[in-house]
Amino acid sequence: MLYTRRVLSRFVAAGIVGAAGVCVMEKALKHKFSVGETVYFTASNVARPAATGTYEVIRLLPTDGDDCQYRIKNSTEAFERVAKESQLAVS
Repeated sequence: MLYTRRVLSRFVAAGIVGAAGVCVMEKALKHKFSVGETVYFTASNVARPAATGTYEVIRLLPTDGDDCQYRIKNSTEAFERVAKESQLAVS
């Protein structure tokens, strides 16, 4: 029983299961863009202006409050970025 509580608490913390043990996977369905899609990223004021441009969605990430997040990559950069859906537009 203790093991079951531990596993359930991890799922609740990850947002996969609600506090009552009911699955809440609908969060994953809110993403507007899909993996492999090309998007236009607009950098925030604190990021480098050179970051703005077209990127490929590499992975869907959990939501951050009311905003979905994505891992994106530009073909000219050697690294990936994390972007909020509010920073992305259809390319």
